Amino acid sequence: MTTQIPHYVDGRRVTGRSGRASPVFNPATGEQTGELGLASTSEVNDAVFAASKAAPAWADTSPLRRSRILNRFLRIAEERIDELAAVITAEHGKILSDAKGEVQRGLEVVEFAVGAPSLLKGTISENVGSRVDSYDVRQPLGVVAGITPFNFPAMVPMWMFPVALACGNTFILKPSERDPSAALLLAEWLTEAGLPPGVFNVVHGDKEAVDAILNNPEVMAVSFVGSTPIARYIYTTAAANGKRCQALGGAKNHMIIMPDADLDQATNALMGAAFGSAGERCMAISVAVPIGERTADALLERLEPKVRALKIGAGSDTNAEMGPLVTRQHLDKVRAYVESGVEEGAHLLVDGRDFRSNQSGYFIGGTLFDHVTSDMKIYKDEIFGPVLSVVRAPDYATAARMINENEYGNGTAIFTQNGDVAREFANRIKVGMVGVNVPIPVPMAFHSFGGWKASLFGDHHMHGPEGVRFYSRLKTVTSRWPTSIMEGNEFVMPTLS
Repeated sequence: MTTQIPHYVDGRRVTGRSGRASPVFNPATGEQTGELGLASTSEVNDAVFAASKAAPAWADTSPLRRSRILNRFLRIAEERIDELAAVITAEHGKILSDAKGEVQRGLEVVEFAVGAPSLLKGTISENVGSRVDSYDVRQPLGVVAGITPFNFPAMVPMWMFPVALACGNTFILKPSERDPSAALLLAEWLTEAGLPPGVFNVVHGDKEAVDAILNNPEVMAVSFVGSTPIARYIYTTAAANGKRCQALGGAKNHMIIMPDADLDQATNALMGAAFGSAGERCMAISVAVPIGERTADALLERLEPKVRALKIGAGSDTNAEMGPLVTRQHLDKVRAYVESGVEEGAHLLVDGRDFRSNQSGYFIGGTLFDHVTSDMKIYKDEIFGPVLSVVRAPDYATAARMINENEYGNGTAIFTQNGDVAREFANRIKVGMVGVNVPIPVPMAFHSFGGWKASLFGDHHMHGPEGVRFYSRLKTVTSRWPTSIMEGNEFVMPTLS
């Protein structure tokens, strides 16, 4: 039996009426579990209308009251984290512990956004002229939208909407059609927390829905996370329509392992960073760069048996370390990349295609290549699967140059015990997020997330201080008042509601 998955508009579930639909599958079994209505342009415009109608009152709501609603949502989500994680696992395939971790990292952004009253404070300068004061304020944009990927169906939306709502905007979320149900739970919990109708809306869809968001003149800003070609399209289309846009694209993240590194620590870090969530992370390490032949041989001596021993199973299996890929099409794509690596001459040490499951889902094992070179497809392309390439470098300078010349600049890491090398790496590397003995350097919520080069289109990173700047606009006021005498007495404690 399949579930009909609706939109969420103006504070309630709304059945799609376009007549177009997309199936939703359980990646662990390959069975269809849901049918998703794909929004037409008209349906997207209905959601934008609801958000536009709610925008003035929400913008006039005090930051303190907005903060209290987000805080109630935070408590609801914390209490029901198991429910949300189970929905993510059922539609995405990642193991339950990883799904809970995703939700927790998203809730950290909600915690940050709860501090909106302090985040939105402006500055003041007295007497910039004779009895003239100047001050600035940050005000909401109006209706904003988020277009989010399949790999983090709860966390990435929570990178966006908590900060947007805290700043006084109304929000349209277009989640991935592959795992859409988490977005509906978030919408219902926001309503339960006291969010007024129309302030947060969910529309499901494909390119038609995306284009409807990009072309609607009431939408003032768009946030996107996904592949680089789509990010470039989102950014250029939004810019052509006069919208603000932050569009996070693809990645090819390298980890340098210096000869002085703790190789056991580096090996364990690589296992989680390369094969966690089946490699379907924009911050996954997909390229390991050991410095020198001895370092490479010693690393692979430790790494190869661990890759072979990966425990792979359904996300609900508490013993599993890695679940299936998200769709049959994506499984075929990853398998094709493994074949490409073999054809181009890389040394295939562990072939994930050999994995056999007793279930009919979209499973593949961990794959490990050695002697990968920078002209191979498995090095150049973002595979987005459990495929780790080892590229041997003779020295640090060669490794750093390889990273700096790569088209992507999302995340990178170095493992070393030399502080001078680590400082040089952090200072000179042309990548937006850098880890030193940390394999996946995702910033905490009170910092901001984003890469460089083809990994980010737009001027602002996500969440943290950059998120506040993106979802608000600056107004500077210069004022002078005639001399006056205040009269009357007031004995009541002032309050804010």
